[in-house]
Amino acid sequence: MNWDRIEGNWKQFRGNVRERWGKLTDDQLDVIAGKREQLAGKLQEAYGYSKDQAEREIGEWESSLPTQAGGARGGRPS
Repeated sequence: MNWDRIEGNWKQFRGNVRERWGKLTDDQLDVIAGKREQLAGKLQEAYGYSKDQAEREIGEWESSLPTQAGGARGGRPS
């Protein structure tokens, strides 16, 4: 998954982020606004992760996302 796609469609992805990392608040998700570095920083704050651990967690989450051509914006094919 291209991170630009995540950033551009943050409103769609933020629910998935909230599901994965439930300690993140709506205010924190607003501050993150799809920025990978902000997400890593907020994970470090909320979960006490090291920078490397936060990056690993984000990478695992990112690789679990669907990579359909339509992406979050296109929805499901009929």
